[in-house]
Amino acid sequence: MNPLLQTDRLYFREFTLNDAALLYEMHQDPAITRYTGDPIPWDSIERVETILRDGIIPQYQHQMGRWAVHLKSDNTFIGWCGLKEIDGEVDLGYRFLQQFWGKGYATEAAKATLEYGLSKGLKNIIGRASIHNHASISVLKKIGLMYLKNYKEGEVESVKFVCDVTGFLNNK
Repeated sequence: MNPLLQTDRLYFREFTLNDAALLYEMHQDPAITRYTGDPIPWDSIERVETILRDGIIPQYQHQMGRWAVHLKSDNTFIGWCGLKEIDGEVDLGYRFLQQFWGKGYATEAAKATLEYGLSKGLKNIIGRASIHNHASISVLKKIGLMYLKNYKEGEVESVKFVCDVTGFLNNK
């Protein structure tokens, strides 16, 4: 397998339809979905296959997508991170299995993903999080995104951060 991205501890690969069960199991944990406000429920493997087929996999042809993230040490799947076009912006998103929280993986993966997006010339890279998801907001700040605004996404009160490309590249 040829990883799409690598960091010191992680590697990223494209999802396939064979990963539907992994994502289904991951999204059964209410702690993971607590702040997401997902408009489409991850309520069956068939639904996850549809999300993969119609939403995630097609973005790979545009140098974007949500990618499976694994530990290099033992190939363990720990979650996902990646870029997705939403309303003319490129959203940097991530979710990790709860047992991998607090170990710096989200920050490591998000930073590598941001660097990847910038290296591909992508513009308008943003990060979004529920105003109550302090850990996710902390990750967005750690990777150099700057606060833009508060807004409401469905029923979820959220905050949006934006990449200051000049500042990011100067502090890299």
